[in-house]
Amino acid sequence: MAARKGTAKPNVSADELKAYYHDMLLIRRFEEKAGQLYGMGLIGGFCHLYIGQEAVVVGLEAAAEDGDKRITSYRDHGHMLACGMDPGGVMAELTGREGGYSKGKGGSMHMFSREKHFYGGHGIVAAQVPLGAGLAFSDKYRGNDRVTFTYFGDGAANQGQVYETFNMAALWQLPCIFVIENNQYAMGTAQARSTSTPDLFTRGAAFGIPGEVVDGMDVLAVKAAGEKAVRHCRAGKGPYILEIKTYRYRGHSMSDPAKYRTREEVQKMRDERDPIEHVRALLLTGKHATEDDLKAIDKEIKAVVNAAADFAKESPEPALDELWTDIYAEGVR
Repeated sequence: MAARKGTAKPNVSADELKAYYHDMLLIRRFEEKAGQLYGMGLIGGFCHLYIGQEAVVVGLEAAAEDGDKRITSYRDHGHMLACGMDPGGVMAELTGREGGYSKGKGGSMHMFSREKHFYGGHGIVAAQVPLGAGLAFSDKYRGNDRVTFTYFGDGAANQGQVYETFNMAALWQLPCIFVIENNQYAMGTAQARSTSTPDLFTRGAAFGIPGEVVDGMDVLAVKAAGEKAVRHCRAGKGPYILEIKTYRYRGHSMSDPAKYRTREEVQKMRDERDPIEHVRALLLTGKHATEDDLKAIDKEIKAVVNAAADFAKESPEPALDELWTDIYAEGVR
């Protein structure tokens, strides 16, 4: 899978490169553990893993600033971790426990953090897109120079509300970065079988919204494109579209056997285009880290993830009277 890159890669320090490696590996190990807990019956309902797509959110978070907002779909655990949400709170929510971000009542599709400006996790396909424009509208109204990263997939890109939102965002020049995480298959249908245009970012042309295709398996390419989009929005030029070509290794959800593609295709992506292995190679060949250094990072992350799983298992289930709380907003101004 090749993606045309319209932006030069940034120069980054060894510490930055190590941070990207750490953050991507944290997402990978967390998702692997979530898959294990699902298999053990400790996570119910749907469970959509982000394995393979880590460079997208880590690269864009590297381009974000404090106060910027983000909103996404149900494949959201990676976004939570990348913006600094606590792994224990995320895992506890996945397992429906009181210590979760929504007190165990929301699961992966209804998890939020006002502190980290993370506004969900949304289970209705493309529902988050107009909500993301609303977040951007609030910042434009306040004149606070913030931007909103609105993530959605290639399947959601065919929803009508996306284009209603494009129109409004362009009309009002909203500081919104529309991020199309194009993992090639939507739920289980290849893009070529569901979409009339090969490049999804061109859908914004009718509304005068610029955009580009980005290699989503290269965290540095994503960071560079993200910085370009952020500059565009902060300059008051309105929205920008990033179509980030990525790839998920697992099925659409844990219940998806993914028979619509071959094992050879998935293995080829793992062997040749894995985003974490790419950064690992940069660290080793550039002599920014040794094998022992990277093993130590992995050991540290595994300890964090195991602690998150233990916290989730030990946290109690919500009390029955929690059924009647958080139904209506109180004290809204």
